[in-house]
Amino acid sequence: MFVLLGIGLYMMIANENLVNKLIGVNLFQSSIFLFFVSMAYVDGGSSPIVPAHPTEGDLLVASPLPQVIVLTAIVVGIALTAVGLALIIRIYSEYGTLREDTLQEVRSDE
Repeated sequence: MFVLLGIGLYMMIANENLVNKLIGVNLFQSSIFLFFVSMAYVDGGSSPIVPAHPTEGDLLVASPLPQVIVLTAIVVGIALTAVGLALIIRIYSEYGTLREDTLQEVRSDE
């Protein structure tokens, strides 16, 4: 998780290419998903369905909330990636480059 977080953060900050920045955002998001899932793990826990006559061992259950949050975040991440790629295509068709420094120079000349 921490390796993916570091690689994603580095790609967002150090790369000049917009596609590589978007890949870095996706790696960063994936590391956060792994973090949530790893924090939700309960050693010896069962599914969150409580039986009709629970014993003391049946009461150790895993919370389904982190998994639901991660599933929602995955959908939001896919939408973010789609919008980002659409913007990148539009920027490339308008300016002919995807390098951030070149785009700043072109925009300052206008």
